[in-house]
Amino acid sequence: MKRYVAYYRVSTKRQGESGLGLEAQHEAVRRFIGEADLVAQHQEIESGGRADRPALEAALRDCRVHRATLVIAKLDRLARSVAFISKLQEEGVDFVAVDLPHANTFTVQIMAATAEFERKLISERTRAALGAAKVRGVRLGGRREGHRIEDYSHLGREQSAKVRSALAGALAEDRSEIIQAIRCEGATSLRGIARALNMRGVPAPRGGHWCAGQVKRVIQRAGAGTT
Repeated sequence: MKRYVAYYRVSTKRQGESGLGLEAQHEAVRRFIGEADLVAQHQEIESGGRADRPALEAALRDCRVHRATLVIAKLDRLARSVAFISKLQEEGVDFVAVDLPHANTFTVQIMAATAEFERKLISERTRAALGAAKVRGVRLGGRREGHRIEDYSHLGREQSAKVRSALAGALAEDRSEIIQAIRCEGATSLRGIARALNMRGVPAPRGGHWCAGQVKRVIQRAGAGTT
């Protein structure tokens, strides 16, 4: 069964207190997902222009942990935020908007392509300026002595490895926070924590059910110690 994490947002304190806006978003999401599994819901009262949105951060964390899709009632709740678009691309979280169900991760890529197009226009203007300089006799380009592109190809590989490591670290931190919450609820053994994770429906690192060994590895990675 498909899993969802819902995120609701209104822009003003008055809307949040009265329920206007939020209530409609809740109802739209409920109708959209039907019998699917809604594993978590998060809401906040924030301006769309703000990048520091803790409820959104929590929703994205739950999406990573539960391998769920982020569902929002209206695309304009999020799509105008450059920070949100960048975060989705960085973290690889799928999302769907109830009012435009086909406007998912692909739509984010289109938005990014628009920004890329703007950068392309700047690049074309730069090339035109360089061309004019060349006409004036200015020497441009060419391989410089002692400079080889092959000497820098490793930088791309290193950056790719850093991104993969950062994503893995974020997911491990998310799992560690859930494990700490389970400990606070009274589970003290690795088997007990594994059982609690399975009851919460949190997927194990390689899918399937949690076991004590997997819990131990997550705790060790987080530097939290073992029980």
